Amino acid sequence: MKTTLPAGFLDTERGAEANRILRSCVHCGLCNATCPTYQVEANELDGPRGRIYLIKSMLEEAEVSPVTRLHLDRCLTCRACETTCPSGVDYHSLLDIGREEIDRRQPRPWWQRCWRRLLLAFFSRRKLFSTTLRLGRMLRPLAPRALAHYLTPERGADWSSPATDSAHRVILVQGCVQPGLSPSTNRAAAHVMAHLNIGAIEAAGEQCCGAMAWHMGKTEQALAQARANIDAWLPHLRNGVEAIVMTASGCSLFVRDYAQLLSNDPRYAEPARQAVSLLKDISELLLEQDLSSLQTGQPESLAWQCPCTAQHGQNLDASTRQVFQRLGFEAPAIKDAHLCCGSAGTYSLLQPAMAGELRRRKLENLQAVGAGKIVTANIGCQIHLSAGAPAPVLHWIEFLAERLHTRHKLEMGDTRILAK
Repeated sequence: MKTTLPAGFLDTERGAEANRILRSCVHCGLCNATCPTYQVEANELDGPRGRIYLIKSMLEEAEVSPVTRLHLDRCLTCRACETTCPSGVDYHSLLDIGREEIDRRQPRPWWQRCWRRLLLAFFSRRKLFSTTLRLGRMLRPLAPRALAHYLTPERGADWSSPATDSAHRVILVQGCVQPGLSPSTNRAAAHVMAHLNIGAIEAAGEQCCGAMAWHMGKTEQALAQARANIDAWLPHLRNGVEAIVMTASGCSLFVRDYAQLLSNDPRYAEPARQAVSLLKDISELLLEQDLSSLQTGQPESLAWQCPCTAQHGQNLDASTRQVFQRLGFEAPAIKDAHLCCGSAGTYSLLQPAMAGELRRRKLENLQAVGAGKIVTANIGCQIHLSAGAPAPVLHWIEFLAERLHTRHKLEMGDTRILAK
């Protein structure tokens, strides 16, 4: 693609990156075939190719119009187009540049800025979010429909605590919204790892991973959060911790970019590389282990919704399916598995109509396989899908922990479990 970006912008780091990405696009349009919003709207400007042209036009100093913002805002950043693209266009990075540039040139209306700041402040602060969530659950009948599905009752988990004298130790990243929305997820991960003689520790001082701030154009805030997390993890890494384990694929995808984002920071470049080198999704960790101690003797079919951040961003679909296979769980292929469910961080709150339609389509395809449970690997997808599903949607690691707990009760002679 031929570009004529102005010299002043082209000489900057972001300008050079945008120019490189734009020139790599051959505008073939194959990306539209796997774009969720294009599938819904059938509008060229709601597909990656159209958005690339909008960004190119803006960066070449064309007048910024509300149309540009509308179609950039509708993008889920699911990266399905990157999986499809034969030219390897780094679309999500170009989108970040485009969104940042349009906010600089044409600030949003004050009410949109306030709403986004409120969402960022609320969702990226763990204690504030968890405290407000507890209050919100009590007031759920009065909450707006757009917020009510986030206020689902907390589901308990009575499995035993993990061992403290494990031969191996890992940091189990807590996240910012998951401890409030689904605390049983990381309890389940710790329980499963205990069966493998792996101890899970929490790192004091952890903050939001920074993904939310980054995608809202608050780059300095995102980088500050990344540095704070590295500071929290580094003492443990120096003390022999073997991995940084994450159960939320949306967070782990952004953390994998820490090394690149901080590559020019003389203080944090090397610690960021070290942290990223030890980062593992829970499926990657389990795939490296002998899983015989996790066998439950309970084959079951699962409706597996692989989050976009896992399948397109980190190529984790195959590793998770291998874990399922080794554990005796079946995960049938679902129709349009590559399409986003509509969660995409705060997208379901900022674009509720599109998010709702994508959720409807995803649930229809998940339920068509006739599996007993819907499982996923990201807290955003889990809560978003739960709002429309007939039964709770679980993180797959929680499903496994439940099966291990059932096995333990049977081994202890609790036959009451057979009646459930």
